[in-house]
Amino acid sequence: MKLHYHPLSGHAHRARLFLSLLGIDAELIEVDLAAGAHKSSEFLKLNPFGQVPVLDDGGTIIADSNAILVYLAKKHATKDWLPEDPKGAAAVQRWLSVAAGEIAYGPCAARLVTVFGAGFDAGEVIARAHVILQRIEAALEGRQWIEGRQWIAADHPTIADVALYSYIARAPEGNVDRSAYTNVNAWLKRVEALPGFVAFQKTAVGIPEAA
Repeated sequence: MKLHYHPLSGHAHRARLFLSLLGIDAELIEVDLAAGAHKSSEFLKLNPFGQVPVLDDGGTIIADSNAILVYLAKKHATKDWLPEDPKGAAAVQRWLSVAAGEIAYGPCAARLVTVFGAGFDAGEVIARAHVILQRIEAALEGRQWIEGRQWIAADHPTIADVALYSYIARAPEGNVDRSAYTNVNAWLKRVEALPGFVAFQKTAVGIPEAA
């Protein structure tokens, strides 16, 4: 199994993290984004969208980070990572949509400004990041004290936690201050304590991370 990735891509880190949590020893193939390798004809055969990550499972090509999480959960994991029951599956899907939406246009976009020089309005995307962090903080508050849950979508880790982790963990690199989000920071530590956890590479930009 091969994972085409970039170490500073949070989308790629999702896939790498889940592979590690599952104990799958995949070959990591770094795609040189700065040199435009993701736009080469060879790479576009793997993913016409020209994006990392891409998973190659013996010739089965899966592009898109959330699609890779679903694929791996269905093929290699127990049902705990992606529940089979309608309610549980829907709860996970809701947060996968958040990862592809509010996270992408909030903390991910804010980090793209500082790490990659993206032309977003920094104030606007930082504000979006705080909106979604406030909602996740409230969701975790409800799960922890009302339902006895400390995870995003269930009473155990799921691919929803994996999908949300990377860009929230590195939100300070986009000048998004996480210090006020007690439940979010505690949840990050729970993810980091999972067997097989692999950290998302840090950069020197942004503000200090919350303790």
